[in-house]
Amino acid sequence: MSQKPRIPKGTRDFSPAEMSKRQYILDCMAKNFQKFGFQPIETPSFELSEILLGKYGDEGDRLIFRILNSGDKLKQADTQALSEDKLAAFAGSLSEKALRYDLTVPFARYVAQHQNDIQFPFKRYQIQPVWRADRPQKGRFQEFFQCDADIVGSKGLWSEVEFVLLYDAVFTDLGLEGTTIKINNRKVLSGIAQMIGASDRLIDFTVALDKLDKIGEEAVKAEMLQKGIAPGAIEKLEPLFRLSGDFDSQLKALSVILKDSYIGLEGIEELNFIAKAIAAQPLQSAQLQLDVTLARGLNYYTGAIFEVEAPKGVEMGSIGGGGRYDDLTTIFGLNNVSGVGISFGLDRIYLVMEELDKFPPSAYVGSKVLFLNFGEAEARHALKVVMELRLLGIASELYPDDAKPKKQMQFANAKGFQAVVLIGENELENDTYTLKMMASGDQKTFTKEALLMHLQQDLI
Repeated sequence: MSQKPRIPKGTRDFSPAEMSKRQYILDCMAKNFQKFGFQPIETPSFELSEILLGKYGDEGDRLIFRILNSGDKLKQADTQALSEDKLAAFAGSLSEKALRYDLTVPFARYVAQHQNDIQFPFKRYQIQPVWRADRPQKGRFQEFFQCDADIVGSKGLWSEVEFVLLYDAVFTDLGLEGTTIKINNRKVLSGIAQMIGASDRLIDFTVALDKLDKIGEEAVKAEMLQKGIAPGAIEKLEPLFRLSGDFDSQLKALSVILKDSYIGLEGIEELNFIAKAIAAQPLQSAQLQLDVTLARGLNYYTGAIFEVEAPKGVEMGSIGGGGRYDDLTTIFGLNNVSGVGISFGLDRIYLVMEELDKFPPSAYVGSKVLFLNFGEAEARHALKVVMELRLLGIASELYPDDAKPKKQMQFANAKGFQAVVLIGENELENDTYTLKMMASGDQKTFTKEALLMHLQQDLI
């Protein structure tokens, strides 16, 4: 008995209609990336494990898909490490490569490896799939595309300002009014950890705090306790959970809380610079919002951090995020190269646009005109006109089989063709073409020149 075909959890097949909509989003992103001066690159789908491991924290490392060695390399596995219960060493001997977890670390490797060929500041965008061994759920998959833009080689905060404007430009073009660009700064978080006496547990602190909007205040406090952060330190966080008001008033309140933390005040100054620059260049469809509990769990962020929320009323996680990473290329031997980047969540943006019915009719890419096939002579005649329409930019097809007209019309309906052209014996004899518009049912006969002109006017 044959096995029923299926795909792994956390992955998907995409129909032509879905691919058209996804491509609509990607084209919008690429257009704006290029308008802002970013250039495209690509990196391999898998990297050496040493490139990826240790860059995302313990939680991130657990989500990396490892690639099992094959052939003679597999025979070289360290079985002694297994017998001594050294599981990490044993796993490393089984796998030398891993699927990329994101595009940022491979990009840092790219910059370090190609530093002599790059003009800094370097602005790149990259649209490729990544893989994470996460638990599949709505809007969260194990294989998904990331759409990243980064600037490396500049410490200026104007890069952060540009990324806020880039987010706004993309979401404006996609019709997603009401998105919220949340912003915080890892220096502020370091200052908070310093203020509560938990500087030595900064990673545990930020990982727990980053879950506030997902699991709630009490669960976050419980996780901090579990990680060894003292109850007294957690009590000192209460003012942060209660911060409210506009951007400026929150910054002022935060300045009072962190008045004795140099690094915390430095982060506040950076946030203030970005907020003032955006106020002078108002956003079209998004809003910039300070969120002092925003942490983003990735260890490599050192300055501003971003996270984008979908418009209100849509139950969805973040649809974008990023931040500054001053030290990432150092691990690959390239020092003093600051970077900042953001990512767009293609899959989640797709789901949001579906829910809000934001895809225009033009998002579906398909042939517009179908020529029916009534036999070899008629088909040969039709193919010439099909090619002329294609040269004019009108997607056209010839039905490949001499099938019954009813079957061909059913195909035209199912595929969503806007028009069909019939060339029967009479049309072939008189060198004419009968055009039927599918939506209205109107049917008229044209000469070739009149047909081409009519279709150009109605379908382009």
